[in-house]
This record gives sequence, structure tokens and C-alpha cells, in this order.
Amino acid sequence: MKISDYRKALIARFWEYQKEQFSDWQTYFERPFSPDGRPPVFEKHTANHNVLMDPSLSPSEQQELLDEIPVSARHRWFRSMRSSQALAQSIFGNLKVRGCLHYLGELLDESGGPLFGSAEVTSENFSMEYEVDFLGEPRPTNLDGFISGDYQVAIECKFAETEVGTCSRPRLKKRDPDYCDGTYTRQRDRGERCSLTEIHVRYWRYVPVLFTWRNDTDLMPCPLYSNYQLVRNLLAACIRPDGTRSPETGHMVLIYDERNPAFQMGGRGFTAYEETRAALKVPSLIRKCSWQRITGHLRNKARLEWLCEQLAQKYGL
Repeated sequence: MKISDYRKALIARFWEYQKEQFSDWQTYFERPFSPDGRPPVFEKHTANHNVLMDPSLSPSEQQELLDEIPVSARHRWFRSMRSSQALAQSIFGNLKVRGCLHYLGELLDESGGPLFGSAEVTSENFSMEYEVDFLGEPRPTNLDGFISGDYQVAIECKFAETEVGTCSRPRLKKRDPDYCDGTYTRQRDRGERCSLTEIHVRYWRYVPVLFTWRNDTDLMPCPLYSNYQLVRNLLAACIRPDGTRSPETGHMVLIYDERNPAFQMGGRGFTAYEETRAALKVPSLIRKCSWQRITGHLRNKARLEWLCEQLAQKYGL
């Protein structure tokens, strides 16, 4: 299946969901039923409705679910039904409010090992949009999900995206002084091989701890060019705020839609995952799991019937 066909089918499902669930669409959406290649998008003041919410939750529980990702932390396209952030909040937020996060600890990754390792997933140690502030970034990394504790796990959530997230520097205009051509080489009279290292971002200080990539030699292309977001999550999981480097006490998890061609063999997301895993000194530091595997597991659990039904109707999961 082509990416365009996958997205077309997904968008058609969203418009049908809008018709079934929101008969008074004018109250909630920017546009009426219009399956023209764009998904339904909620109005700013109705964006909360993009998060699936059990109607049996109390007002305080509903607010707790919404507070898991404050409005200020919402992605640019959060109001779109195609938002991976809204999907993640719908699943993890409801599990947290319902006290059911421990079900995630029962999941296996695609290699048959425990998806979250030895981490105990609880409402107390799980958070969304977790800010990582020790990598020296001008704008700190926000992890989609994070399990804290002696063993910590960084979670990266994808849905309809076509890649895992690339480095922004090669996307800058060439006249920008921070522009990079996608290689790990000294450019434009910079003292460092990485444009980000030049402004004291610490990625390359820690990369050789976890990966076979060296930071003292030219690399073409730069291994972070296409694998940037995965590497950043791995550093967040395996490096402690005090700079202690402990690859034995954490890992990262990639969650994706198994229907998405980008995460099937040959796709950009699939390739980035395999390249990153192959370069790790300990390959099990990165693991992956589909939304389908998660929702299939949750269908066997009490108190989650409504959530699973809505996930099936809205997303086809």
C-alpha cells in the first residue's frame, strides 16, 4: 500500500466518524463533511473533543485526563483527527485516570521481550509531554511519554507520520548560519562537526556511550540526520540529568500504526528504526510495538470496553 492510499482510507474513516458521532458538526468543526483529502479538524474551543473520554468519568477525572497534556503542550496539529498526540492521550490518559496503566507492563515487544523492561508502569511514575532539560537544547525535548524511576523508559508515539522525525538543521535555508548539509563534518568555519554541538547541545557528548558512532571523525551522512528523534529519545532514557551515563537502566519504545507503510519494510520510519537499532551497542535499548498490539491487549481487560470500542470506530484500531 502507498502512503497516499493509507492516508486516504484513514481520512475517509475520520469523516464517517464525524458524521456518526457529531451530527451537529457546526458546533465542533472548522468545516462540514468534506472528504477532500483533509481530515476533520476541531475548532480551537472544541479541541478537547479530539481526546476520547469515557462519559462515565467524573468531572474531576475528565479534567485529570485533559491535564495530562496541557493546552500549552499541544502540538500544532493537535486539533486534527490525524493527530498522534491526541491518540496517545486518548489511550494513556484514560489508562492513567482509570488506574489501569499496569496493563501496559504485560505487553511484549515485537521481539517477544517485555516492552517496558523491568519498569513498573503506574499513575505515579508515568507522564506525558515530559520535558528533558539536561541535553543543552535551546528548546528542551518533550517526550510523548515517560516512565521515571530506577529504570526509565522514553516513549515515542507515531500514527500517520511518514517518518520518525529528522534533524531540523538540514531543513534550514542555506543562508542561515546554523544550516547543515546533513553530514557530520565541519562546515562554514564552525569548530564542531555538528551545528547543534556548536551551540552547546550535548547529543554528541553522549552518542558514543550508547552507539558505535564516533564523535571524533567525519560521518557522511550524519547518522542523526534521519534518526534524530529516536536518538534523542534514547539519550533521554539512558542518560541521567547529572550526566551519569547508564545504558543498563533504561530504554526507549517506538509505538506506531502497523497499517502505515512508513513503518513497514522499506519505509522511512522502519529504516530509521533498524538503522538506529543496528548502531546501538545494546540493541535492546530500543523496542517497538504497534497501536494494534496495545489495543488488542486492552480488549481483554475490564473497565476499558468503551475506550476500545471508540478506538475501533474512530481509528480502526
